[in-house]
Amino acid sequence: MSKSFIQLARDRYSVRKYSDKPVEPEILRQILETGAVSPTAHNSQPQRIKVITEPEELKKLDQCTVCRFGAPAALIICYDKDVCWKRDFDGAPSGEVDASIVTTQLMYAAHDLGLGTCWVMFFDPAKTREVFKLPDNIIPVAILPLGYPAEDAAPSPRHLQRVPLEETLI
Repeated sequence: MSKSFIQLARDRYSVRKYSDKPVEPEILRQILETGAVSPTAHNSQPQRIKVITEPEELKKLDQCTVCRFGAPAALIICYDKDVCWKRDFDGAPSGEVDASIVTTQLMYAAHDLGLGTCWVMFFDPAKTREVFKLPDNIIPVAILPLGYPAEDAAPSPRHLQRVPLEETLI
């Protein structure tokens, strides 16, 4: 039985230390299916996800970011700029927002299934594009290291530091 969503959201934290236990293909598929049903602007579904589980591919990822934290798997969440919806008023593309929504759902799905993630924006997009031979229309937005948290993994001390709700309202 899943936790309530609010409890799931409160319990999830950025995991920065992983066990070496591999992510089972069926668990990875469940997580990816959650991303596939994410809402996107105009239902354009521009998300494109590079799944990385092989050791040689993980080493390639390490050339793009120092923030894999030893995870046995990772997802590079991208969007296709030729597919994403564009707002009529100013032509603003929805791709980065769509990819962020997908990333969020992937994070919560992983946590619900007992895995950890850490949203990584600290990566070199040009190097990522080069190393993984991404076509020009595919824009990387986030990297999501994925795996079972190490036994001694713990949230950052900043995890529970939240500004009062009233300060976030305008």
